[in-house]
Amino acid sequence: MVPGLPLYVSGFFILTTILTLYLFWRSGKWPNWLLWLIIGWLTLQTGLGFSGFYLPSEKLPPNFLFLVIPALIFLLLAVFLPPLNTRLGSISLRALVLVHIVRIPVEIILFLLYKNGAIPRLTTFEGSNFDILAGLSAPLIYFWGFKDGIPRKTPLIIWNVLCLGLLINIVSTAILSAPFPFQKFGFDQPNIAVFYFPFIWLPGMIVPMVMYSHLASIRLLLK
Repeated sequence: MVPGLPLYVSGFFILTTILTLYLFWRSGKWPNWLLWLIIGWLTLQTGLGFSGFYLPSEKLPPNFLFLVIPALIFLLLAVFLPPLNTRLGSISLRALVLVHIVRIPVEIILFLLYKNGAIPRLTTFEGSNFDILAGLSAPLIYFWGFKDGIPRKTPLIIWNVLCLGLLINIVSTAILSAPFPFQKFGFDQPNIAVFYFPFIWLPGMIVPMVMYSHLASIRLLLK
């Protein structure tokens, strides 16, 4: 747990993680093994988080890579590698749009973390993080981006590309604000929250699912 952080912030984040998994799961006909894989992954990361495995040090490469690299590799394989990407045919584009609603509570949680000294202001909507716009616009896109159930391809592609850019912006800023040897921002109040349970689930599951939702949507729309 982040030292000195009120428990309700962690509870709020756990509920947000559950919401993310629920919205993602209802977006397609996923195999049961994937659900167990996700649960197993979250359980493993929980144990590592409590053990202090991810706490920052001068070690290179940082242990934090074990959290993000496997999820990133699986994400890319699921989008681009047959036969995993055959699941794209059973995904609902409209349901994928709803996944991005979770970016609203995530941004509220980031603000609460900033107020409690766990991340820098730069990584919130008071700084250079505009990712909340993706969450706020998702319900509008859900209704306006489809006409009689048929997707409006060009607007949907533009929205997904722009919101993917917002996600990449905050992810890169968050990484460069963490107390790694290559830190560039947030020296007065570094990003430490992602080294603790349950916030390790943000880079470990929520961000990959949100990114997958964008990449899968763009791939389907281009096809």
